[in-house]
Amino acid sequence: MEATRCRPLVLSGPSGCGKSTMIKKLMAEFPGFFGLSVSHTTRKPRLGEVNGKDYHFVTREEMHKMIKAGEFVEHAEYATNIYGTSKRAVQSVVDKNQICLLDIDMHGVESLKLTDLNPLYFSIQAPSIKVLEQRLRLRKTENDSSLLHRIESARREIEYSKKPGVFDAIIVNDVLEDAYAKLKELIKEEIAKVQ
Repeated sequence: MEATRCRPLVLSGPSGCGKSTMIKKLMAEFPGFFGLSVSHTTRKPRLGEVNGKDYHFVTREEMHKMIKAGEFVEHAEYATNIYGTSKRAVQSVVDKNQICLLDIDMHGVESLKLTDLNPLYFSIQAPSIKVLEQRLRLRKTENDSSLLHRIESARREIEYSKKPGVFDAIIVNDVLEDAYAKLKELIKEEIAKVQ
């Protein structure tokens, strides 16, 4: 396996669009092919989340120290918390000869475009804002204020995705199996490099 010549894959989109589900499906169908870059965040863990697996949970002070030291390929503040992808997290996936998966927002996409990583960029979207809101409400992880903030952020991300040349493809996740099949088709060349 020589995944070093494989391009990292960026899945970007608002909360509730299905990025995490698609990433889990890829990792289950192709065990050992993909590695998820585990992001750092200053937000508190949700029920069931594991430090080092779901996120690296750190304090704002730790995060600012790492940003100042240039340890991130991208970072952004979102909903009063800071999120970032460390160079070390990406390198640890590459060192395992896996295709690096990055789950980042539009600010992260803008930052990554300034690096030499050269990933494939995919915007994952719900079929509508109304469907997205329903999905977020079903999660029961948001209060009304944070839900409104996520909906507004989703509107901005959808507008951003319309800019020419930002994404290699936009995948509308209406029916999960169809959206996942489209993603697999778009990345089949990268998967073949690992096979």
